[in-house]
Amino acid sequence: MRIVAGATLIGRAGREMGNSMKALSGFLFAVFAILATPALAAQPWLTLPPTPSLPKADVSGVAPVNGVKLWYAEFGQTTGQGAPVLLVHGGLANSDYWGDQVRALVAAHYKVIVMDSRGHGRSSRDAQPYGYDLMASDVIALLDYLKIQKVALVGWSDGAIIGLDIAMHHPERLTKLFAFAANVDPSGVANAPSAVVDQYIARAGKEYAKLSPTPTQYKSFVEQITHMWDSQPHWTQADLAKIKVHTWIVDGDHDEMVKHDQPRTLADWVPNSGLLIEPEVSHFAFLQNPAQFNADVLRFLKSQ
Repeated sequence: MRIVAGATLIGRAGREMGNSMKALSGFLFAVFAILATPALAAQPWLTLPPTPSLPKADVSGVAPVNGVKLWYAEFGQTTGQGAPVLLVHGGLANSDYWGDQVRALVAAHYKVIVMDSRGHGRSSRDAQPYGYDLMASDVIALLDYLKIQKVALVGWSDGAIIGLDIAMHHPERLTKLFAFAANVDPSGVANAPSAVVDQYIARAGKEYAKLSPTPTQYKSFVEQITHMWDSQPHWTQADLAKIKVHTWIVDGDHDEMVKHDQPRTLADWVPNSGLLIEPEVSHFAFLQNPAQFNADVLRFLKSQ
């Protein structure tokens, strides 16, 4: 009986230990899942952080330009840091997206200008079809209106394409060009599904309704901009070889809107340009990691 009783006790203890081990394993798995989930969720290139606000402008207004009214704002004062810095946003967006960059540049004693491209944000549009040459001419006309001869231009997406257009056709108006997330032609646009891009388009629609002088026309606005994206730009190596402005071609390593061969091609075709691929960010790098983006812009502005 003692042997039987002992075996019974041992069997019971073994079962209890097995149950305890299973419980412990389940607990550890749950802890791992809890710890791992935020890490995965925190991957910055899979996020779309909130649109920043702009700081209070020193001057803001509306400039009559090429048949439309372009909204602009100026921040900071020139204090020996060279030409003012003009920030040109991407398609569907508005100048608020540059809020973090404006603060960083002003803190570094740069004079900063932002503008809402035609039909974007607070700016009006007319019946002219959207095109990068037209939007580049808007920038030149705004600089003329503000009596600013030269700027260092930081452009994102459409803003970068506009900057490259200016560098080709009006190089005398630029001291430097930081071109983030541009493409050479429409084939360079990535069309893969992206939750971040879907969020951006929906957010841009809400911002359009809030800011635009034509708040109910977002659908037609997107259709017109999409037509431009589908048909422009069409640059050759010979076109880009004309650029003599000091240029950095920049992109995020997880850009979901521009194919990854595009920055390499642009850097190869723009003479003496730099190529910078920012890590762990996407088409929205300036939102996802503003400290990294701002540091790169400031390093570029100080480079020779």
